[in-house]
Amino acid sequence: MKNINIVICLLFVSAFSRAQQLQSFISEAVGNSPEIQAYNLRHNIAEEKVNEADWIPNTEFSAGYFVSEPETRTGAQRARFSARQMLPWFGTITARENYASAMADSEYEEIVIARRKLALSVSQSYYRLYSIKEKQKVLEENIQLLKTYEKLALTSVEVGKASAVDVLRLQIRQNELQQQKEVLDEGYLGEQTTLNTLLNRDGNTEVVILEKLMLPDEDGVFAEDALTLNPELLKYDKLYESVVQSEELNQAERNPMIGFGLDYVPVSERPDMSFSDNGKDIFMPMVSVSVPLFNNKYKSTSKQNELRQLEITAQKDNRLNVLESAFAQAISQRNQARIKYNTQEKNLKQANDAEEILIKNYETGTIDFNDVLDIQELQLKFQINQISAITTYYAQSAVVNYLITQ
Repeated sequence: MKNINIVICLLFVSAFSRAQQLQSFISEAVGNSPEIQAYNLRHNIAEEKVNEADWIPNTEFSAGYFVSEPETRTGAQRARFSARQMLPWFGTITARENYASAMADSEYEEIVIARRKLALSVSQSYYRLYSIKEKQKVLEENIQLLKTYEKLALTSVEVGKASAVDVLRLQIRQNELQQQKEVLDEGYLGEQTTLNTLLNRDGNTEVVILEKLMLPDEDGVFAEDALTLNPELLKYDKLYESVVQSEELNQAERNPMIGFGLDYVPVSERPDMSFSDNGKDIFMPMVSVSVPLFNNKYKSTSKQNELRQLEITAQKDNRLNVLESAFAQAISQRNQARIKYNTQEKNLKQANDAEEILIKNYETGTIDFNDVLDIQELQLKFQINQISAITTYYAQSAVVNYLITQ
């Protein structure tokens, strides 16, 4: 019982270490990704546009000099100085800010999507490396097993119970497995470069994969609406809201603009007359209203916003169909992987039983090395298929997590 507890603890620590390693890779990739940095900068720019929205039209200043001074009762007017300030209708600035804020929110969803896609790419690359590593390990074990059989064959040749051809066939099989192992070595280096590129570090950096993946006893249960919370769909909600705010701004800009101003006219005194207002300067406060009488622009913008809302709704529905299909495919392939894994587990057990029978036959003095090669080939096939199944299971689980994890 004590030994069993120790084994369970070791398996738990191994699984925890593996999960920690993958999460560490994902965190490193997100932190180093130039693409994520670019999306963050775009979001920062969009947020800054909220501050930009708080503006009013430029204040106008003008000055004019009368070349021919007009005479008035109080004296000759020499010049004219004016200041004007137009102000948007009440709520227009707030509408601008709300629109800019809605656009910033939609940009943020792009960041979330990019992070999740990067996490998915890192996970899948990690599982491909795991698959290659495990296949290398299995090939090496089978090479060593064939070397053991080769020694048995050589002993049998010496006593006349086997042919030298059996030895050569075993050696040829070893050469084939060694070739497969060397090909996998190259594949590992290539996939290692892929993962390092995702982590934005030197492609030759060594990546050590912790072992070992085990299928969970049960698959996770998902809420029916989990897929609707995917950022790829939430992005369309944010875009739709930005169009709503765009229409609010359009309606606000259809309102009049109010202007306030002041005109100042310096007046010269009339030297030939004496009265109280002689030479009195003119101050004239002014109020103006800018009314959009020709508002086809605003009508057209409203129509465009309406069409844009319909477009976004259609795009969201289409994307939901794509994600639902991807989700169904991922669940199906994951279930298939579990079935294949369990089948290979049974086949492998039976192949091992057959191997034991062959070994016992050798102990009694009879062995058919053709059967040995056939059983060894079956064992390798089942082991490779089992590794592929467990890798597929986790790769498709990564897709499921991308689609439904909040």
